[in-house]
Amino acid sequence: MTISFDPIVFKRTTRAQWEEAAEAWHRWGPTIEDWLGEATAVMLQAAGVGARVLDVAAGAGGQTVAAARLAGPTGRVLATDISPAILSYAARVAAEAGVAVETLEADGEDLSALDEGAFDAAISRVGLIYFPDQQAALRGIHRALRPGGRFAAVVYSTPDRNQFFSIPVGIIRRRAELPPPLPGQPGPFSLGGPGVAEKAFAEAGFGDITVTTVPSPVRMPSAADCVRFERESFGALHQMLSRLDEPARAAAWQEITEELSRFETPDGFTGPCEMLVVAGTR
Repeated sequence: MTISFDPIVFKRTTRAQWEEAAEAWHRWGPTIEDWLGEATAVMLQAAGVGARVLDVAAGAGGQTVAAARLAGPTGRVLATDISPAILSYAARVAAEAGVAVETLEADGEDLSALDEGAFDAAISRVGLIYFPDQQAALRGIHRALRPGGRFAAVVYSTPDRNQFFSIPVGIIRRRAELPPPLPGQPGPFSLGGPGVAEKAFAEAGFGDITVTTVPSPVRMPSAADCVRFERESFGALHQMLSRLDEPARAAAWQEITEELSRFETPDGFTGPCEMLVVAGTR
């Protein structure tokens, strides 16, 4: 059976899945910051975060708070996301951290509500990869930046370098009889291939493009803990599993746990993960 890709349905289900996973993504926040902390720091530096910062697909706001600290008390940081539930957690995290962050429910592919040239820097952490129309998103971000402003995004590299995620994706794709994504379709590894992200940024008008590789291993006590993390908070996996009934989902997670156990040692679980920080200048 051939399943055609429908970007409208994909976006609708993405929003619904993140509405459902928002609480878990927030709850796992300390783990996420440990995992993505180095990549986040590289992203913020590559973007040259200044006084006015746009965070696209901000999620629960860990990187938003880091940007707000750099922007300072007189800066402006705007966090956008398609999911209002997850934005509410971003606002909460910012308030608890004592930094000023604005939030706006917005489709990352349509940032037309923002004034042109309104931001000095823009960031996006593992969000751009899931946009059906990445060019629309990149052009919108380009427009929102002032001339000379920088955009930096954290994306996964290739599946073989990210087995903590690619193994679950492969198992679920096989069990749900989902075809592999075609070039240009959204997915965790959609910008990870050699030259793919650079080409996408250039087509949207960015120059001075850089790509920095950041090893980002996922360290947890056990493979079961990693599976619980992914099972509770990874909206993309929830979306892929939606065609399976509950027993089939449980069987998929059991197989995933067994496969990921190969990365356990006496010192705990270390899941292979490699991020790219892609940046460009308007």
